[in-house]
Amino acid sequence: MQYIDPTKETFAVFRDNDREGPIHMLNLVRFREKAAYPDGRNVTGAEAYAAYGSESYPVFSKLGGRIVWRGNFELMLIGPSEEKWDECFIAQYPSGDAFVEMVRDPIYREDVKHRQAAVLDSRLIRTSPAEVGSGFGGDTGAL
Repeated sequence: MQYIDPTKETFAVFRDNDREGPIHMLNLVRFREKAAYPDGRNVTGAEAYAAYGSESYPVFSKLGGRIVWRGNFELMLIGPSEEKWDECFIAQYPSGDAFVEMVRDPIYREDVKHRQAAVLDSRLIRTSPAEVGSGFGGDTGAL
């Protein structure tokens, strides 16, 4: 099964989680070899995703969004070996409401066509920023 957009039910759960503070969104994205635009334009999925990024960035940044981590996929050590990701990053938003506002923005809604044409499969995971340190499993290693 491939995932490109959230379901209405999942998005409603997202909206209902209106806790205070920033959110982190882990993005894992696999591109189509050729973008699937309704007009049949001949560009790669990577090119279409780049257009999505550049055209939607003004809305993302205006609402306080920023990329807090980016990495290049190398190997699925634990998990389905067929899951390979072309784009891996964490976007931070000042709140869940800011993310919802972005998704509802008319400019963003126009630009998301590039993402839909580009993406073969994706994972978008909402997380709550937590304290970092030298430990894991709930132990930050902080004194």
